[in-house]
Amino acid sequence: MAEETDRYDVVVLGAGAVGENVADRASRTGLSVAVVEPALVGGECSYWACMPSKALLRPGDALAAAQAVPGADAAVTGRLDPAAVLARRDEVAAHWDDAGQVAWVEGAGLTLLRGHARFTGPRTLVVDGADGTERVVAARCAVVVATGSLPVVPEVFADVRPWTSREATSAHRVPARLAVVGGGVVATELATAFADLGSDVTVLVRGGRLLAGAEPFAGEAVARALAGRGVRVVLGATVTSAVRDDAGVHLGVEHRPGDGAGSDAGAPERLTADEVLVATGRRPATDDLGLETLGLRPGRALDVDDRLQVAGVDGGWLFAAGDVTGRTATTHQGKYDARVVGDVIAARFDPRPADADDAVAGPSRQAEAAAGPWSRYRATADTAAVPQVVFTRPQVAWVGRTQEQAERAGLDVEVLTYELGDLAAATVTAVGYEGRAQLVVDTRRDVVVGATFVGPDVADMLHAATIAVVGEVPLSRLWHAVPSYPTLSEVWLRLLEAAGR
Repeated sequence: MAEETDRYDVVVLGAGAVGENVADRASRTGLSVAVVEPALVGGECSYWACMPSKALLRPGDALAAAQAVPGADAAVTGRLDPAAVLARRDEVAAHWDDAGQVAWVEGAGLTLLRGHARFTGPRTLVVDGADGTERVVAARCAVVVATGSLPVVPEVFADVRPWTSREATSAHRVPARLAVVGGGVVATELATAFADLGSDVTVLVRGGRLLAGAEPFAGEAVARALAGRGVRVVLGATVTSAVRDDAGVHLGVEHRPGDGAGSDAGAPERLTADEVLVATGRRPATDDLGLETLGLRPGRALDVDDRLQVAGVDGGWLFAAGDVTGRTATTHQGKYDARVVGDVIAARFDPRPADADDAVAGPSRQAEAAAGPWSRYRATADTAAVPQVVFTRPQVAWVGRTQEQAERAGLDVEVLTYELGDLAAATVTAVGYEGRAQLVVDTRRDVVVGATFVGPDVADMLHAATIAVVGEVPLSRLWHAVPSYPTLSEVWLRLLEAAGR
């Protein structure tokens, strides 16, 4: 029997970056908000993804940057200190202690419930605590599912205790030999990090290129860079068997002809590594939430509209944000969605009198109901303005549509490219600086619908492109956005010149 029953205006499932943002925004009109979390408050990003992975990557970036500048290179001796890198990673991940995050939640006036939640009916859940207690929680207004995603581990690896991104980003030793299965963001970033730390890395990619969601030249640049640092990148590869023994993990690998697989295409291979990192994608974490009681299918993404309201549930009380929706797969875009759904809930269920004057709280519930695209109550940017950064070396950053995606959407496009190494800023930044910028322009509207940057430290160039895409700024107006000299942002001028603007 349940020991406690509690009622809140809003219940948020998941206290990661997305859930925290939902709860904070939803509480701003005075709604009471409870956040349910079975693990560490702060979630994947804080402890096993964004933050620790970037802490692992930053030392290699800093070392490479210094080595590329005459005068500074003379001050650089030796290689990275793996122990120091891992120790710094531990600090960035707060030593996997969420006390600071808990303090933030409580300081924001939110209620933290430790445990695993599952629906028992509309607006009603049972929370199973780690201590064996059971509590019934009811939401007067809304429930938001922000439980994130889980790594997909193919059955072939079931018996070899593979690393996922969690084990890799929290590892306390550097394997001499590391096999990475996958070709996406996690695979390329962690292949870069562990190669920097001294591992002999092999990347096994099922498809024909790395970073399949980006422009082809981006993945090609990352592949060349990895190969230049001794990483073996095998395209068109499928792992058909995996066995672990005292000597390591033994993988049976088949090479598919074509897809850039190389001269060994079609020849099976046996690869042995000390650890194997499986980075073959993620799936929404909806398996054990009791969604079947609401007529929804467990294990599936929750279908939401631009208000992040879940389809197929009557009453307008169920929402979802982040990876669990299948719309977004980055922390920053998930937090954007979280702000939207939090504002929708705060306005729609605003407990204050209709004539209350509170500038901080924002527009009324009527304004939310009437809101259109690009308002604070609609996640319009999820459609074709999502930014992504891959912190490999070189970095890859893009926003909006690739050329292929734009053409598939029926747009008449013009593609503008420029080599970053030809800029004056590149000359003073590093010897042999290499990189490329590309804009995809919708010629009918004369606006940028996609942009990609590849090169050292290009991540910080992305936001200008994101503003151009979201704002649908005509190229004729961008001509008047004068870039400072000598900076890499001067590439905008060169791209516009290439367009004849």
